[in-house]
Amino acid sequence: MQLGTRWTFGDPPPPRLPAVMVDAVARVETERAGHAGSDDPRTWRWTLTWLEGRAVAELDDGTVLRHDPATDTVLREHLD
Repeated sequence: MQLGTRWTFGDPPPPRLPAVMVDAVARVETERAGHAGSDDPRTWRWTLTWLEGRAVAELDDGTVLRHDPATDTVLREHLD
């Protein structure tokens, strides 16, 4: 595992993130932006790591995005 970086919800993702991951991050943030409740998504952060050369981005709410470079697709899951 290679440690990546962290960035705040709504801020631009790191430039080295694959375009398909940037799009997936934007979709998640659009969905979560209207989140009602005590958890304000503007206080959440993304954590980017690299596992065997594959980008993995996890949001503080448990959303995980995994990039598959072979197919240039993103798998989205939610950790509870």
